[in-house]
Amino acid sequence: MNVNKRDGREAVGQRAPRSGGRTAAQRTTRGDKPADLAGRQGETRARGAREFPVQGNAALRPAEKVADTTAARPRLRVAPPAPVRVPRAPFAALIVVLVVGGVLGILAVNTKINENAFKLQQLQQQQSRLDVDEQQLNKQIEEARAPGNLTAEARKLGLVEAGEPAYIRLPDGRMIGVPQPADGQPAITSQQGNGG
Repeated sequence: MNVNKRDGREAVGQRAPRSGGRTAAQRTTRGDKPADLAGRQGETRARGAREFPVQGNAALRPAEKVADTTAARPRLRVAPPAPVRVPRAPFAALIVVLVVGGVLGILAVNTKINENAFKLQQLQQQQSRLDVDEQQLNKQIEEARAPGNLTAEARKLGLVEAGEPAYIRLPDGRMIGVPQPADGQPAITSQQGNGG
């Protein structure tokens, strides 16, 4: 059984189209007339298939539709905005003022930092001198607190060692112990011993 008979076509020498393809009779060539093309396009569209021009077995790029410009309205396009002229002198002056202000600000900050560094160095030197003075004064205080030095200083002031002390009990005013005056001799270098 012939393939063409099975499809119900009686064309001799034609092969069955491939899936989505066209038969040789449907293919267009360069020598086709526009009337033939229009008739074939109507048939193809009636069957729901798309028509592509071919040359031999190769498909050609579809022809682009050319719009009819004579009957169409004129195309509207966006007009460019009106040029805006900005005066350059104020902008340049602003940039110069910003640059000069920034440089002067940085210079002022650096000057202040250096000034504070000198003050800090002077204060650190003063602090180290005061630390040395404090250590010397603490040493003198420790020497004056020594028991031997306390006794010598007390004797210089005319103080003498006391005997047993007496106590007064506050709730009832009773005296515990017998009070006695100190009987030690003042030092020779004391102010009392010199009659002062």
